[in-house]
Amino acid sequence: MMKQGFSRRLHDLLIQIYPDHDQSDLAERITEAFWPPHSHARKIGRKPGNGLWSEKDSVLITYGNSVEDQTHKPLDVLHDFLIRHLRGVVNGVHILPFFPFTSDDGFAVSDYYSVSTQLGDWSDITRIAGDFHLMSDLVLNHVSSQGAWFSNYLQGKAPHDRFFFEASPEDDLAPVVRPRTTPLLRQVTTSEGERHVWCTFSHDQVDLDFRNPEVLIEMLRIIRLHIDKGVRILRLDAVAFVWKEIGTSCIHLPQTHAIVQLLRLMCDYATETVVLLTETNVPRSENLSYFGNRDEAHAVYNFTLPPLILHAMQSGTARYLREWQAAMPPAQLGCAYLNFTASHDGIGMRPAEGVLPPEEKARMIDTVRGLGGLVSMRALPNGGEEPYELNCSYFEAMRGTFAGEDHYQLARFICSQTIVMSLEGIPAFYIHSFLATPNDHEAVERRGMNRAINRHRWHYPDLLSRLADPGSDQSRVLSEMSRRLRIRARQPAFHPNATQFTLRLDDRVFGIWRQSLDRSQSIFALHNVSPEEVRISPTEINLIADEAWKDALTGETFGANASEFVLAPYQCRWITNVQRR
Repeated sequence: MMKQGFSRRLHDLLIQIYPDHDQSDLAERITEAFWPPHSHARKIGRKPGNGLWSEKDSVLITYGNSVEDQTHKPLDVLHDFLIRHLRGVVNGVHILPFFPFTSDDGFAVSDYYSVSTQLGDWSDITRIAGDFHLMSDLVLNHVSSQGAWFSNYLQGKAPHDRFFFEASPEDDLAPVVRPRTTPLLRQVTTSEGERHVWCTFSHDQVDLDFRNPEVLIEMLRIIRLHIDKGVRILRLDAVAFVWKEIGTSCIHLPQTHAIVQLLRLMCDYATETVVLLTETNVPRSENLSYFGNRDEAHAVYNFTLPPLILHAMQSGTARYLREWQAAMPPAQLGCAYLNFTASHDGIGMRPAEGVLPPEEKARMIDTVRGLGGLVSMRALPNGGEEPYELNCSYFEAMRGTFAGEDHYQLARFICSQTIVMSLEGIPAFYIHSFLATPNDHEAVERRGMNRAINRHRWHYPDLLSRLADPGSDQSRVLSEMSRRLRIRARQPAFHPNATQFTLRLDDRVFGIWRQSLDRSQSIFALHNVSPEEVRISPTEINLIADEAWKDALTGETFGANASEFVLAPYQCRWITNVQRR
């Protein structure tokens, strides 16, 4: 029997979301959707705490076919790669949408209940889930215009005839915030006549209408399927846009937050340990709002990191990264940041708003373009456009700086990834960062989309050959990143919720102090973001006297009276008082 606390909380949320419906009936149907006969709920919900993750956690982000050999199922090939090269390096894997789809590399889902036959089947998913913490995408804002749901809508077939958000070109749509420049509305012919459906992202991705509670109930059934197949991290894709009201921005509306709170409530009472991660590529305050009051997302993407780390590495100064980090609040109890530099999307520029001056963003954009990268735009309410994201392999973006290309690409790139490993939160790495993948211009030309530049598909035999060559970029990057992640996993001061303090040092050095939850270990993580040698005095970092110190990355030891720490160009040091390697 469910506790009264659960029932009361669910009832309160349903009043916020669906005030004109029968909340008791909805609560019963929602509970049945999430806990069908084969499953059951906890009697007591989980309380917020820091036990959901540890310093041992890190995540790989990949498509199901980022490595393939044209012989075996891509998910089998991916599993082989994971076991062969990343076991003991990462313990979490985010497989980007693995369902049948029609566009946007999986984010226009045509069937939520199947695995794309081009990748494999559910047995392949559960096999990977048996070896790694598996993250899947809940693409809950929109579905494919070519799927059964939308086809039923066009034909007026229940229940999907009320599944999609309609609007009129005469409505006040000027305030709507969008990440695209394509027209918002798409005219379609239905059994009831001409209609205009809402398309936040593309005309093949038609937005669902969560004002209809049947949509939410269906999504809960899909979540249950994911959990039953072994998924333990749910990524809520584009969640900020799920609730619309004409005349508003249609982003971050109160009902949206209430829906996330409802999903969190269900997960807190699930017998399985399920983590909610929100994907909201927006400025900091908007992004952090999805922690709620420890009652929404367990984790949020740290979207400001990719552009700020890129700027630091290209400019040679950590000033803006340091000032931003110093003002970042620690995650609330039971919450964590997901830190990253690269993903299947581009390097978002919106999160840099108010952090990087316009002239610095312009220099970054010019530099990325000079290195072969591309720029995608977004529409503004006034009809104008502005850069939305930079499309470029992160490894390629490290090929040069504002001063031009040089020979520090690999060192600069490893430094950028080490910053991600050092920060409060859980580190996540795109597969193409592990593999030093260059820009794929051929894919851009062939597929006609900027994001294809960073979605290369490796031919597995070719990749294995490169990884077997110790002189290749792929082997050198994977080897060094793996080495550092293994070291990181043994440092309790790198627990995602361990204390963090931003150090004020030479602008060329990004430094933070981490202290383990039990206060037994300190790590001074120093990262030289410049092509120059930098010397740091122990007094600058308040190094505790009367203790022996060691660089966990090099094994170099320092006495209590060390005179200075030398950082070569782009060198990183993890100076710790605990002898762990």
